[in-house]
Amino acid sequence: MTYSLFRHADSIFFKKQPIQLTFFLTSRCNARCPFCFYLSREETRRNDASELSLAEIEQMASSLGKLLWLAFSGGEIFLREDLVEVVKIFYETNKPAIILLPTNGLLPEVIYRNTSAILENSPKSVVTVKLSLDGLESVHDTLRGVPGAFQKTLDTYRLLAGLVERYDNFELGMNTVFCAANQDSMEEIISYVNKLDAVKTHTVSLIRGNVIDRELKKVDLQKYQETISTMEANLKTRQAARYRFRGARLKSAQDIVQRRLIHQTQNQQKQVIPCYAGQLTLVVTETGDVYPCESFDEKLGNIRDFDCNLQQVLRTEQATEVITTIQKKKCFCTHECYMMMNVLFNSRLYPAIFREYLGLMGGN
Repeated sequence: MTYSLFRHADSIFFKKQPIQLTFFLTSRCNARCPFCFYLSREETRRNDASELSLAEIEQMASSLGKLLWLAFSGGEIFLREDLVEVVKIFYETNKPAIILLPTNGLLPEVIYRNTSAILENSPKSVVTVKLSLDGLESVHDTLRGVPGAFQKTLDTYRLLAGLVERYDNFELGMNTVFCAANQDSMEEIISYVNKLDAVKTHTVSLIRGNVIDRELKKVDLQKYQETISTMEANLKTRQAARYRFRGARLKSAQDIVQRRLIHQTQNQQKQVIPCYAGQLTLVVTETGDVYPCESFDEKLGNIRDFDCNLQQVLRTEQATEVITTIQKKKCFCTHECYMMMNVLFNSRLYPAIFREYLGLMGGN
């Protein structure tokens, strides 16, 4: 039995402590995606700073409570040689209900071997691996900047597909970055992913952040609207796979509401629902910098200056000022991971989620 998704229900009313952590494990990457917002920050990061060690990560984890959602990011996380040990530290210390491992899929054997070990070490967490697929072969290879990237991703998919039946807590998914270069082929991408039997979830992430190629951010919001409408219809007619974990239908309903809010936010260019970044969510980079979210505009501090104690970082005047600014709706973004928390822990949105939940029941 996996950790309950509902054990953080009190956070609906009391936003007392972070229950979602996004940890950028490394800035190293074996691809050069023009829509990457993290590689574009390389020149602004401290070149002499090293990645957090296992000992530092253990100290950081011990300063957190139980987590609902633990997401790793980068860089390519499977380039971190101690990834299995890092995940084990958080699993044993923070007991996350969901562990997210996104990857570009370029290291099939490494990804398979490490994912197998993580599944063995984390029986009570839902372990989700998200493979990147941004188009069919020519489009995907171009966007990833690696010849043969598409075929390597499929090799990784085939290896991981064998784990789906072996582990009930394993979710294998695909993620597509929606950008100007692939917005005209989204229907083709969605159709292709739907035919991959082992894929249990397909997410589409609207391009975000200060990316390398800013031309890719010139998206047609009408095409994004058409894409999310297609995905919603597929869910309701069972033409798309759904999550396997407890509460899966509820999560699918939340996805539908979330995508509409992302479209609304991008269209109106303002914060349309309260944001809990810094209250329920935190981001830590490989060098220990702490942010409320992935915007990287307002740093809360660096954990190395506080003995790797996140709680001490959050108690600083600087952190308080940043979080207050967010609460006053001085910023807005479309980051899916943080919008998810803003939806799930906002009781005013529950009627909308419940309506979609009922609609999904009708699709059985």
